[in-house]
Amino acid sequence: MKPSETTAFSFRRELERIKRQEAQRAARELIVHPQDEMVAFHQSCLSCFCQACITAGYLTAQQMEHAAGRYRLGMARNGGVIFWQLNPLGKVCDGKVMYYRPDCHRDHSHNPTWVMSELKRFYRPPVDIPSVHCLFGLHLLKDDATIAVVEAEKTAVILSELYPQYVWMAAGGLNELSAIKLFPLRNNQVVLFPDTDPDCKAYSLWYHVAQEAKRCYGARVSVSSLLERRATADQKARKIDLIDFIFEQRR
Repeated sequence: MKPSETTAFSFRRELERIKRQEAQRAARELIVHPQDEMVAFHQSCLSCFCQACITAGYLTAQQMEHAAGRYRLGMARNGGVIFWQLNPLGKVCDGKVMYYRPDCHRDHSHNPTWVMSELKRFYRPPVDIPSVHCLFGLHLLKDDATIAVVEAEKTAVILSELYPQYVWMAAGGLNELSAIKLFPLRNNQVVLFPDTDPDCKAYSLWYHVAQEAKRCYGARVSVSSLLERRATADQKARKIDLIDFIFEQRR
């Protein structure tokens, strides 16, 4: 190999090494900074979810702006909402990108995606970006607060404005709740509000999670039976959640 070829080869190799280091550094910084620039950059009230909340009458524009700031809601390039999962120190665990119709119900033509999964595909070569999911709204944890946990992020955001005496968090889905995710709330009074269904499956599942949390570390957690007691057969068939029940009661 000629000297010129050796120099060129070494330069390319060194350039690739620098690129890998920069990608790894960027990935780490996306996770570790409490005031994460990525979250601040995407923060917006113009996502399809925020606009639908206002259009459908769930919140006023002022309430929506306040709630979006509280949960640091973001907007993806194509208008999807980013529900950031932040731990009690404000560090990013992950972010769920979701889409909503004008009636503020999920747009099932778009599957939810995760920000960290997208970042892993973005970096070349791939880098290890840790993603440990937590409760949505966990960064709002206070020592003396009563915590209300629902299934959907949408429900937590809306109810945080309607019932501000509680700190509202979301599991992100029926099967996303676990005793491990409830552990950061071990010193708080916690009430779980699962969706309803004809067979009481959601209530039963979350009841068992609550019992496990009590047994493992003495959590002060209970499961609300409000929807099981008061929802109609039609509402149970539609598997409504707490926000559906409240607004249907107002009509």
